[in-house]
Amino acid sequence: MILQICVAQLNFVVGDMPGNARKIIDAAQAAYQRGARLLLTPELSICGYAAEDLLLRPAFIDACDDALKTIATELAGLKGLHVVVGHPEGGGLRTRSVAVTRRHNRASVLSEGQVVAHYDKRELPNYQVFDERRYFTPGQSAGVFEVAGVRVGLLICEDAWFDEPARAARDAGAQVLAVLNASPFHAGKSAEREQRMRERVADCALPLVYAHLVGGQDEVIFEGRSFALNAQGAVVARAEGFREAAMDLSVDLSAGQAVLSAPAAAVCALPSTDAELWDALVLGVRDYLGKNGFKGAILGLSGGIDSALVLAIAVDAIGADKIHAVMMPSPYTADISWIDSREMVKRLGVRYDEIAIAPLFDGFKQSLSAQFEGLKEDTTEENIQARIRGTLLMALSNKTGAIVLTTGNKSEMATGYCTLYGDMAGGFAVIKDVVKTRVFALARWRNLNDPYGTGSQPIPERIITRPPSAELRPDQKDQDSLPEYEVLDAIIERYMENDEGVDALIADGFERADVEKVTRLIKLNEYKRRQSPVGIRVTHRSFGKDWRYPMTNRFRA
Repeated sequence: MILQICVAQLNFVVGDMPGNARKIIDAAQAAYQRGARLLLTPELSICGYAAEDLLLRPAFIDACDDALKTIATELAGLKGLHVVVGHPEGGGLRTRSVAVTRRHNRASVLSEGQVVAHYDKRELPNYQVFDERRYFTPGQSAGVFEVAGVRVGLLICEDAWFDEPARAARDAGAQVLAVLNASPFHAGKSAEREQRMRERVADCALPLVYAHLVGGQDEVIFEGRSFALNAQGAVVARAEGFREAAMDLSVDLSAGQAVLSAPAAAVCALPSTDAELWDALVLGVRDYLGKNGFKGAILGLSGGIDSALVLAIAVDAIGADKIHAVMMPSPYTADISWIDSREMVKRLGVRYDEIAIAPLFDGFKQSLSAQFEGLKEDTTEENIQARIRGTLLMALSNKTGAIVLTTGNKSEMATGYCTLYGDMAGGFAVIKDVVKTRVFALARWRNLNDPYGTGSQPIPERIITRPPSAELRPDQKDQDSLPEYEVLDAIIERYMENDEGVDALIADGFERADVEKVTRLIKLNEYKRRQSPVGIRVTHRSFGKDWRYPMTNRFRA
C-alpha cells in the first residue's frame, strides 16, 4: 500500500484568512490531481504566523473558524483526500481582572467535508521571538489519524524538539511523523533543524515529514526548505528555500513498515551562508513592501557600502523600476562618492536624483547661530546634516507613497553610530541585523553572483574597498571612533548575541579598552534602538523581539 503525500510550502499573510484558505484549497486540488491523498500545510496556516495579539480577539478566531469551514466545504468532493491545516482554536473569557484562556494552537485533519481528527500543540515556546504561552494552552494528547492505511502522527513545531510528544504519537500507533512548522530563520538554522529532527527519528525509529512555512512577516523570515527523513535519518527530499513549493513524497507499507521516498533530484542543496542571507534579505524586503501595499522604495545613496548593499538587495527584491535612489551631498561629500553613486545607479537602472543639502545646512546653522554662539562645532552639526537628509527622504515618501529603506547595519545599531531622526528615519531597516564585516562579505558575494537576474557586479569595486565614512566632517573615518570592525563585530556576536561576559572576552585576548567601550555603547544606545524601524532578523538574536533591555538601568557588569 502506497500513500502519496504533498507538503504545501506556502507564503501566507497574517490575518488574510480568505486568501490563505484559497491558497490551501488550490494547493490541495493540484496535489490531488497528481495523486496525493494527504496534504500537509504549515503551522497556523489559516491565520498566518505570528498573529500576536490578534489571537486575543474573538472576531479573529471566528474568522479562522469560517475559513476552516470554507476549506472543508470546497474540498469535500475530493474522495479520500486528507488535508492538515493549522489554526487557532477556542477563545477566552476576559473579566476586569483576569483573562481565562482556553485557546489552542491546533492542527485539524479535513476529509470529505469533515474534521476527522485534530491535534493541539503541547510544547509552547517562550524564548527568542516566540511568545506562545501568552496566547495558547498546551495540548495533552497524541494526534494520530489514518489515511490510505497509513497511521500518521501529528506534531507542531516545538513538539518535535522534545522526546515526549513524538514518543506519544509512536505509542499511539503512528507509522510516520508529520511535523507542521513556522520556525523563524536565522543563519545556519536549516542544518540545525534537520539535525534535531534526525535525533527525533533515531529516538522513535519512524520516518518524518517536515512541512515548513515560507515568507516574511515583519522582522522574521521563514525560509521554507521543508524536508523529509527516512527511518534511518537520511534526507530523501528537501524543498527549495525562500520560495513557495510543493514537495511530493510516497510512503510504502508493503514491507511491513513505512518506507518514505521521493522523486529523483528532490533534494535541494543547502547554500552558502552568504547565499542564504541574500535570499532572506530579498524575501524580507519583498514581503514587507508587498504585504503592506507600498508602491515602491526610496533610499539615500551615499557612495558608501551600506547604502550600496541595500540598493542591490532592493533591486533584487522588487525591481529597479520601483526604486528611487537619492544622493544628498554635504560640504564634506568626497568626489568619489558622487562618481561611485552615479556608476551604481547606471548599472542597476534605478531612478536617481541629487539634492544638495549645503544650502539647508547653512540655513539651520544661521537659524541657530544665536543659540550656538561661543560653542565649538561637534556632533551637533553632524547630526543636523543627517536629519536634513532624513527629512528630505520622508517628504519624498509622503508625496509618493514609497517607503524609505534605512541603511544602518547591526554594528552601528549596537554602538549608536547612527542619528535619531536622521539616517534612522524610515520605515524598514533592511540590514539592521547584519554586522559590518558581513556587509562587506555580502557585497562581494553579490558582485560574483546574480541570483535574480537583475545585473551582475552591481556594486562598484571602490565602494567595497574604500574606508567607510559617514562624511559628516572633514576626513572622517568610521574607525576614528570605533574599534576595527573585525574586533567590534566579534565583541557584538559574543556579548550581545551569545551573552558572554566582559571578563570572558578579555580572558580570550580582546583588549579591555575595546570590550569596555563596546559594551558601554551597547547599553547607552538602547534608547535609540527602541525608536528605530523594524528590520529583518537573520541572526539568532537581533535588536528587536530577541533583545529586551531596560533603557533606564544602572547595572554595570
